[in-house]
Amino acid sequence: MSTSPASSSLAGLPGKPYNHADFERMGVLELWRRYSDRLTWGKGQTLAILDDGCDLTVPQWRTSLPWGPKVIAGYNVYERNDDPTPVPPGYHGTSQGYPSSLNHEGVLGVAYNDHVAQVRCITIVHLTKDETKTIADGLQWVIDNHKRHNITAVNLSALDDLEHTAPVPTCIDAPLRRLRELDIWVSSPCGNHNYTKGISWPACQEYCYGIGGSKAEDDSVHLDRFANTDILVPATATSSSNAYILGGVLILREAIEKAGYAWKSDGPTLPEAMMAIFLRTGTRLFDPATGLHFQRLDLLKAVEHVFAKRA
Repeated sequence: MSTSPASSSLAGLPGKPYNHADFERMGVLELWRRYSDRLTWGKGQTLAILDDGCDLTVPQWRTSLPWGPKVIAGYNVYERNDDPTPVPPGYHGTSQGYPSSLNHEGVLGVAYNDHVAQVRCITIVHLTKDETKTIADGLQWVIDNHKRHNITAVNLSALDDLEHTAPVPTCIDAPLRRLRELDIWVSSPCGNHNYTKGISWPACQEYCYGIGGSKAEDDSVHLDRFANTDILVPATATSSSNAYILGGVLILREAIEKAGYAWKSDGPTLPEAMMAIFLRTGTRLFDPATGLHFQRLDLLKAVEHVFAKRA
């Protein structure tokens, strides 16, 4: 019996990828195949997702892994309790962790064995008012609890949907800087309006990486981008681009540890070193709309670079 192209492309994989085209373009599928005996795909690490709330009753988040629950913690900055349930108009946070962390009924996110901490710190992902104070509170919760839950990365998913060419000073800057000092990665989506003269806040902030998008089918640049976009990741929306690279951060972090890679030659903090590796190993794309070149994430090449230079 002949094997169909679809089934052949899934051969050797631990499950069905959350998005086959996106994962294939950034090297995740081949990475899963080649490093299945060396990496654990986020096991033992926690990704904190700061969004407009998460419905923990959905089966995707009620699932448990052999070593513990998928959702290891929840927090609501408004009520100061552990229930991050969204309140209308909030809607986005429930699904925001799927691209990075899903492990349900055989469908897998990039770092499918990780834990997640769900934090409600904004009323709606596309901000309509100043919510800097509650975001700062959410970031502080991560600072206070990162050792307890081994939080190694933060998905700060909020967008103000404006075009910023430079950072905008706010009260989130101090906790962002502290998280960078603690070697905890924080990134945000650049936005989805096809802006070419700036990116959304907080992606534009100094200690928050701004993640832009490219198209999986042809590697063309799209969505919001400018010179302050740090890197591109293939997806149809930059919230997914950001979620994908956050899964990649957990994987690269483990690879660095397993390989004994001397990361301090790449940057003063681990997030800066990982971004340097992503940029060095990524695919260079030219964007005619801005006249700029960007690097597009290639997670397989980033991990291969680390293992090739192991101590």
